[in-house]
Amino acid sequence: MKVTVGDNDGNTHQVETEESSKLAGKQIGETFDGGIIGLEGYELEITGGSDKQGFPMRKSIEGTGRRRILLDSGAGIDAEEKGERKRKSVRGNTVSDAIEQLNTTVVDEGSESIEELLSEDEE
Repeated sequence: MKVTVGDNDGNTHQVETEESSKLAGKQIGETFDGGIIGLEGYELEITGGSDKQGFPMRKSIEGTGRRRILLDSGAGIDAEEKGERKRKSVRGNTVSDAIEQLNTTVVDEGSESIEELLSEDEE
């Protein structure tokens, strides 16, 4: 699983992790310890993600499964007329093994910068 971390400066960092089982069951909006993905001292909030086929996670859909719902706004919707809605496939709000990319933001920063922590992992 790839975890994309957005920091408070507007930068994003991508971390590859095999620890997806520790994140399974968490939902969009929940926080977790960044030590799971190698960012010791950081607390991260889940903001979204997508599965292996590219379908986005949606906060309003409970569970881990994929569903086809009628949408009027959000990811992948460009309404050409007022009131137009489209049926789209989306993934539920809970992290599972099917999630390929998880989007997060930093809630609480650690003592070291993200760049320093990620460069230590590469060595």
